Amino acid sequence: MITANQVKELREKTGAGMMDCKKVLTETNGDEEKAIELLRERGLSKAAKKSGRIAAEGLAAAYITDDKKIGVVVEVNAETDFVAKNEEFKSFVADVAKQVAEKNPTTVEDLLAQESIAEAGKTVSEVLTSKIATIGENMSIRRFERFETTTGMVQKYIHGDGKIAVLVELENGTEELAKDVCMQIAAAKPEYLDRQSVPADRVEKEMEILKVQAMNEGKPAEIAEKMVQGRIGKFYGEICLVEQPFVKNPDEKVGKMVEAKGAKIVRYARLEKGEGLEKREENFAEEVAKQING
Repeated sequence: MITANQVKELREKTGAGMMDCKKVLTETNGDEEKAIELLRERGLSKAAKKSGRIAAEGLAAAYITDDKKIGVVVEVNAETDFVAKNEEFKSFVADVAKQVAEKNPTTVEDLLAQESIAEAGKTVSEVLTSKIATIGENMSIRRFERFETTTGMVQKYIHGDGKIAVLVELENGTEELAKDVCMQIAAAKPEYLDRQSVPADRVEKEMEILKVQAMNEGKPAEIAEKMVQGRIGKFYGEICLVEQPFVKNPDEKVGKMVEAKGAKIVRYARLEKGEGLEKREENFAEEVAKQING
């Protein structure tokens, strides 16, 4: 049985009508992913892709060395936005980013086991535990990315006081160009660097959807095939960094703009605070009552 909550969530993610959402959920036995595909094939979805609710608090931070050869972005989560503004918490996050840059851990678990560069004699895990006790909220180091280059340069960008952290590695580019690319990534949220980076199954699935859309418009199969080839370019233009319209000049593609300056984007990382996490929602009055009643 399809619940009202399932219908509500699908409507929020796709922008489609309530009855349309209920219909496709019924047809797919409640499979949300398949329901989203059906809505897209029928031209009823206003969302190009599933979007997770951004809910967890904390900070996304970045650090680059003075020579711009090593760069790091890290996300550390906390329970409330209030703690994210706490100076002790911000200092801890900055220390974590510098730790990753200097000690090059391979995983979060590896990072937690390392001796802290900020507090000698303690592991990063022990420092984190201490901060949790001092600040009074549960916190966790969720993820990080680290770039190191010998031939190019690394640049960072922080948006919205720690909502988004971006890292870019550039060859033959200037700091100004690197910052422009960072801001592009923060604003346009590309999923991949270029067409070659997109998984083949992702492209095949998109082409299937585009073909069904064209046939649902009444086009013969052979015409639908040609329409797919024309429309797949728009798909790449949305998800690939080098094919996106440049935010400062939408008439120019990012890749062409960078190329014209004699530079090349090697790789990038974009961390958005709480991306894909569900926030615990509790009624404040109920929470106080729980504490009073022990």
